Amino acid sequence: MAYYAVGDIQGCYDPLARLLEQVNFDPSIDTLWCVGDMVNRGPKSLKTIRLLKSLEKQCVTVLGNHDIHLLAMLYGVREPRPGDTLKKILNAPDASEIADWLRNRPLLAVDPKRKLVMSHAGIYPWWTLEQAQERALDVEKVFQKEYKCIKLLHQIYSNTPSRWSDDLGKVQRRRFTINSFTRMRFCSPKGHLNLVESGFSGKRRKNRLPWFEYDNPSLIDYRVIFGHWSALGLLNTGDFLGLDTGCVWGKDLTMAKIPKTKNQSVTIYQQPNQLGTTA
Repeated sequence: MAYYAVGDIQGCYDPLARLLEQVNFDPSIDTLWCVGDMVNRGPKSLKTIRLLKSLEKQCVTVLGNHDIHLLAMLYGVREPRPGDTLKKILNAPDASEIADWLRNRPLLAVDPKRKLVMSHAGIYPWWTLEQAQERALDVEKVFQKEYKCIKLLHQIYSNTPSRWSDDLGKVQRRRFTINSFTRMRFCSPKGHLNLVESGFSGKRRKNRLPWFEYDNPSLIDYRVIFGHWSALGLLNTGDFLGLDTGCVWGKDLTMAKIPKTKNQSVTIYQQPNQLGTTA
């Protein structure tokens, strides 16, 4: 019985299938953690989401920004954007089943036994893990009711508020929560999200640091798994495991075998997207 985590797939089904074959993944006993952004920009989004959905409880996946974008398109909230590759899902006979499945995926996954935490973009550094769980659950409960999900999808597309406050209204709280879990990369020392910049040169600016460079004592015992940041590439520090290695841009899809305890090292597997985004 093994645990694996995989980075942003984004419809790159072929390297995912090769990775599962490489590690001899057994869906009857093994578990796959997926950091989100299962779909879009890659060539086989429908095939990818059907595979992950078929794994049932053996697949633990959180929602990424592209997955939420797909939900918004399935419910007619958003129009296709240039570069979207979601047409086959929108026209699929099981589109409504896929929408129901997506609505019931979490923003945050926590395994207290293995000391694992996973979200698509990361954990807002000014939240304790308990607060992060409470705020994720608040949004998840809304998404699970279709009419409430559609209403919230109409309300979330904004970069404001950029900073959490307990005084925020209900819609603003939920918008900030979704942005933190699915879009966050840089934060200011005062807790403001920078949702514009995505590059990563390795240089540090006082008013803009990667979210994982801020201390969060509530996470000290956990390994935090995330994706979303292809410019960052593979990050494997023991405390943080960033798995977005830009597969959809013609690079590698990365999978990690997760040990039983945090003090053990992960094993990294990679498969190239040999045909880039046009496979």
